Amino acid sequence: MISKDVARRDGFGVSDGLSDSREDLLLRLQTLLPDAITEDRRVNVDALRKLVGKEYVTDSNHRHELKFAGKGVANYLADSHTNMELKVEHGQSKDFDSTQNVVIRGDNLDVLKILRKNYYGSVKMIYIDPPYNTGNDGFVYDDNFRKNNEELINDLGLTEEIVERFQDLYGTKTHSGWLAFMYSRLKVARDLLTDDGVIFISIDDNEQANLKLVCDEIFGEEDFIANIIWQKKAGPQNDAKYLSDNHDFILVYAKNKNMWIPNLLPRTEKQNKSYSNPDNDPRGSWMRSDLSVKTYQSEYDYPITTPSGRVVHPPSGRCWQCNRKGFDELVADNRIWFGKLGDSKPSIKRFMSEVKQGITPLTVWLHKDVGQTQHGTQELKRMGVPFSNPKPCTLIEQALRIGASKDAIVLDFFAGSGTTGEAVMRLNSDGGGVLGSSYWCR
Repeated sequence: MISKDVARRDGFGVSDGLSDSREDLLLRLQTLLPDAITEDRRVNVDALRKLVGKEYVTDSNHRHELKFAGKGVANYLADSHTNMELKVEHGQSKDFDSTQNVVIRGDNLDVLKILRKNYYGSVKMIYIDPPYNTGNDGFVYDDNFRKNNEELINDLGLTEEIVERFQDLYGTKTHSGWLAFMYSRLKVARDLLTDDGVIFISIDDNEQANLKLVCDEIFGEEDFIANIIWQKKAGPQNDAKYLSDNHDFILVYAKNKNMWIPNLLPRTEKQNKSYSNPDNDPRGSWMRSDLSVKTYQSEYDYPITTPSGRVVHPPSGRCWQCNRKGFDELVADNRIWFGKLGDSKPSIKRFMSEVKQGITPLTVWLHKDVGQTQHGTQELKRMGVPFSNPKPCTLIEQALRIGASKDAIVLDFFAGSGTTGEAVMRLNSDGGGVLGSSYWCR
């Protein structure tokens, strides 16, 4: 792992910011619809109407969105360029020439813009645990607008009075200040994701609803994947004034939902123990599954004679899940089990080799599976690192298993205590290189 203050290395440079992202979009549009781009590299709206149909093109700005004070400035900050550059701190670096893991220190908005220049569309997965704006997490926007007042006035047509009000807004813990802070960063972060990339964002009830609306706008409501519930505490908080707050959320959005496929989670030893092979079937281990179903059909209700000669019927109100012909085919293929003595009600053999080789991820993550806040605190305490309410490494590992892949670039631009970096290295060490490079900004 490398430790760096605002840094520069091969492949990193000064970002052109907006010009880079717009140039890329124009190139993509020119590839798809060359007739819609003029000779001076502008979008011809009339040509676009003819190409895709006038019903799909509108001059109206009406759309569902969340409005908040400072949104225009947040857009400006996301789209404007930065003059910052990365500079290596060799004294704090380790194996700089060979490592694929980078820690960058600096304003994460500036860092995201710098990364956008050379890593546009390259990051497979982003996980962030931003400040929750609770009033207790130390969130105050570290604005540097004073040196940019002239730019804001010229580019946005703002008065000095309005700029001053924006500065005051970003120095407080208001919803608008927090949303503007997040909006600009998420907008740049989306540019970094691959077309099949995904972002996981931890949040609590204080801003979850607002963040969901902002993400719907930036990533697209149609690309929303899930709002995961994480059980962050094992037991009740008895001193709670109203209800015990035992969970946080993790919002998940894909860059393109039609292209992103979640990885299956590893099967547990307990789940595998459900499979056995008492009849030495050459197809391997299997488990019994009920042959009867609730949806009743008369042709699926018939008597079955077991090898022992006992006649059995489906339970009252139920029927078998196949007709007589289908049942005879299953028997012929040795897929029906009547028990060791051949006297039990029939069940279907479900072979481990024929089911998913993993578990479909759930939207509820229990502490017994992914850890709780206390575990994260204990991990850092053992290392002598003081940090309030860190996420447990096992929680981030769960997200990485679902969203990342071999040789993936993983980014966390609210690195905090470095839990994401630790999770990446753990998976690399015990998974034979499950992940590739990772970048953590703090």
